[in-house]
Amino acid sequence: MARHTRMSPQKARLVIDLIRGHRAEDALQILRYTKKRAAHDIEKVLRSAIANAERKAEDAGASLDVDELYVSQCFVNEGARWKRLRPAPMGRAFRYQKRTAHIVVGVAEHHAAASERHAAAAAAAQSDKGVRGAVKKARKALTGQQGKGKGRAPKPKEKS
Repeated sequence: MARHTRMSPQKARLVIDLIRGHRAEDALQILRYTKKRAAHDIEKVLRSAIANAERKAEDAGASLDVDELYVSQCFVNEGARWKRLRPAPMGRAFRYQKRTAHIVVGVAEHHAAASERHAAAAAAAQSDKGVRGAVKKARKALTGQQGKGKGRAPKPKEKS
């Protein structure tokens, strides 16, 4: 997020619309070769968002595939206007406004890649569970047990 960026929000929105929904890597390429002044500031915000996503994943102890990041949200809001005076004829002054913009770019991992990563992590955790878990599974499979018992076979049903 960049606040009070000295550019017109209308002009910044033209560039933001180019990257909305794209992969983060593709969005960086688009911004690098866009001939608009706003592209430089938006590129800085996008790089910051990617770095923040990496840092948050690292702090949480989770893995993050940077290649699977995409621009999940991006918008430009109007910031404070700087009021200025311009000298005019006959001792008068004309007011004009220098506009500022608040630029917000958010990235997220694509849901398909995230679910694959979570499934792989769960499978790895299950395989690391140890021998005791494997023995319990094998015992359950052999006895045909469905419920959570303590290794006892189910009682046979009486016929009447």
